[in-house]
Amino acid sequence: MPAREELPSTLERSANDAQRTWIKAHDSAVEQYGEGERAHRVAYGALKHKYEKVADHGERKEGVRKGPSDPRSARPRGRGGRSGEGVDESASKKHLYDVAKHLGIDGRSRMTKGELLDAVRKANRSQTRASRSG
Repeated sequence: MPAREELPSTLERSANDAQRTWIKAHDSAVEQYGEGERAHRVAYGALKHKYEKVADHGERKEGVRKGPSDPRSARPRGRGGRSGEGVDESASKKHLYDVAKHLGIDGRSRMTKGELLDAVRKANRSQTRASRSG
């Protein structure tokens, strides 16, 4: 199935460049591994090098920061690791604070970087759920 038809709803709400990155990586992975979960994982891995999840869509990472956004993306397949759920864990605390502000997260000024990461993940899940159901 063409990647455009399999585009996840979060990416449908993202920039065209993010969509093209996912589609190109997905199509290449389908050629190499066949259709299925592995092709989707490869496409998301490629996307996480330049984009992070903010609310219900992907946004380009701040500045020149590129590369895996969480431990799972940095490891070879099958090595496990925790997922950052699309939130760039290597982002600065200031960037995470700005994302939290954009998402309307209360109490962000008193949060540590780890707490900001958790709060942004939770807000992202909530807004994605709302976008899918509404």
